[in-house]
Order: sequence, then C-alpha cells, then structure tokens
Amino acid sequence: MRKITRELIEEFRRFLAPCRLCPRECGVDRLAGEKGKCGAGRDIKVAFYNQHFGEESSLVGRFGSGTVFLSHCNLACVFCQNYDLSHGGLGRAQTPEGLGRMMLELQELGCHNVNFVTPTPWVPWIVEALAFAQAGGLRIPVVYNTGGYDSLLVIKLLAGIVDIYMPDLKYGSNAAGEKYSGVPDYWDRARIVFKEMQSQVGDLQVAEGIARRGLLIRHLILPDDRAESRSCLEFIAREISPRATVNVMDQYRPAGRAGAYPEINRRITVAEYRRATRIRDELGLYPG
Repeated sequence: MRKITRELIEEFRRFLAPCRLCPRECGVDRLAGEKGKCGAGRDIKVAFYNQHFGEESSLVGRFGSGTVFLSHCNLACVFCQNYDLSHGGLGRAQTPEGLGRMMLELQELGCHNVNFVTPTPWVPWIVEALAFAQAGGLRIPVVYNTGGYDSLLVIKLLAGIVDIYMPDLKYGSNAAGEKYSGVPDYWDRARIVFKEMQSQVGDLQVAEGIARRGLLIRHLILPDDRAESRSCLEFIAREISPRATVNVMDQYRPAGRAGAYPEINRRITVAEYRRATRIRDELGLYPG
C-alpha cells in the first residue's frame, strides 16, 4: 500500500469544504457539520463491522471479508437493501483512529481484506484511518465497495491506496439512474470512473482462491431488465476489459421504496437471470 502522509490526508480533506467528494458536488461545508444530499456530515459513522461470509468467494475465502458497513450513501436507490443505513443513517460516529483499530481487529481475526461498503461519502476519514492502521501493521488488501457514482478526481487520488475496486454497475442509461437512484448522469459518470479504476489495478488477480488486487464488478439484475444488462455488460467487455470479472447478481428483492414502482416490485425470474448470465458468458467475461 502507498504510504499515506499527512499532506495526502489534507489533500483529501480539501474535498469536504465545499463538499465535492462525489459528482453531486453539494458544496456544503462538511467540516463545519453541514450535511450533504447523502446525509453525511462531519463525523464518520459506522453501522457495524464483522467477519463477513456473504461476499464473493474470492473475497471470503476461509476466514471471511473484513466488512465495514458505513452509514449514508450518495445514491438514493429506491430499492436499497440496506435502506436503514443508506437512507436512515443508522450507525455511530467514530474517530479515524477508532476505524483504524477496527481494521486491525479484522486482520487479527484472519480476514482476507478490509472491505468498505459505501465509502464514497467518507473517503477522507477512511484514508486517515488507513494511515493509523498502516502504522499498526495493516497488510491485507483494501476493498472499495461502491455504488459506482464517484468523483474521478477522488478515485485518481486513491491510486496505490485501494487494492481491489468493487463497484456496482447499476444501470445502462442515465434515465434509469435518475428514476431509481436520483442522479441524472449515472451512466456517464460510472463509465469514466470504471475506466480509471481499471487503469489503476487491472483485471482481478486471484492467488490460492483469494483476491489480491484488481477490478471486480457487480451487476444486479432488476425486474423487466430495468438495469439494461446488455448495455452494461457490453460496455465492460468492450471498454473495460474482455477479461473483466463480473458478478451478475440475482438477489434483488423489492426493499426500501420499491413498492412505489410497480415494474420493480417483484423478485426477478429464473429466465431473467439466465438471460443476463448468457450475455456475460457470450461476451467472454469471467463470472465473479
């Protein structure tokens, strides 16, 4: 991992006032306690952290992924399965040192990585916490587990700090992103950021069954092909890498406010899942 200096931490903190951590660019003063559209304010909030066995097999291995579930999210997905965390802000404030100690505890438990879920609103605090953990002997890979709506400038600054990028590619058009996640330019922004992630870490590298470095993309199938899966998968194959690793996920359920959208107010069918995996396989992408 790149050595994190005080100067680098300050460079990240400059994104907080006015806040420009994500493409929303709310412009609020997070350092003064103002809250952005994501609901995040001055202090990083952690919902919970654990030795998690529900992630991809290359992250879980034998001893689990050291998953840190953070509060708030810069997307407003109506079907979010962690609605209490992302929309409700469930969690407790932590210091960067406290977060760093969590990472070291997860490493001591044998976790194969430290996996930050929804890191986008909290990148400066995460980097500061990583500096603390780095000094304490952190050596396992860092996973950036994001919804894919990130600032290109912030992602560029993370080069050498993040080992494994694990973004969702949620939609294959801006229209779907606006309707279901409340942002007008998801497709445009995600494509740019995915290319930067790939340029930093390359295709997923797995040794002895454990992911060490690289890009691992998730794509959640939505009912009635509302995620526009072919568009997403063809973009990955043609513009990211023909050897990219993609986990086509079938666990959609109508959580959050999905009941207000009749077209997605049901689980997906077996046929819908098979269609998406068939496209992935035809394109030669690797299953996650």
